[in-house]
Amino acid sequence: MLVIDYKTLQYHDFYKMNLHYIWLTKRLIMKTKTVQELKQLIDDKADFQLIDVREPHEFDICEIGGELIPMGEIPESVTKIDREKPVIVHCRSGKRSANVIQYLEQNHRFDNLYNLEGGILAWADEIDPTMSKY
Repeated sequence: MLVIDYKTLQYHDFYKMNLHYIWLTKRLIMKTKTVQELKQLIDDKADFQLIDVREPHEFDICEIGGELIPMGEIPESVTKIDREKPVIVHCRSGKRSANVIQYLEQNHRFDNLYNLEGGILAWADEIDPTMSKY
């Protein structure tokens, strides 16, 4: 049980609590796919779009077949993102892709986006251990 002493609560404490709440809310609401689920979709030749929001130099190190749209280019690349089929967005660890999904859902009303849990690092750990990691 969380007990808050409002007499000693400082602004920075509230700010930290609010950020934690936002983080929890994003984690609870955002749709996700595991790397095992992604591998199954690939093996089944399912109809979906895979978007990699990392930078080109990261993509050069390792990639899993996604379309490269770096995070900073997302605002001008919205038309490249399918609205009809599932879209799985990934980055290195899942944080940047979560931010991209949040942006697209809030500003462009997407409802078909999934964050790849653990990003390409999880893919390297669980699916392809020979993949280079950085």
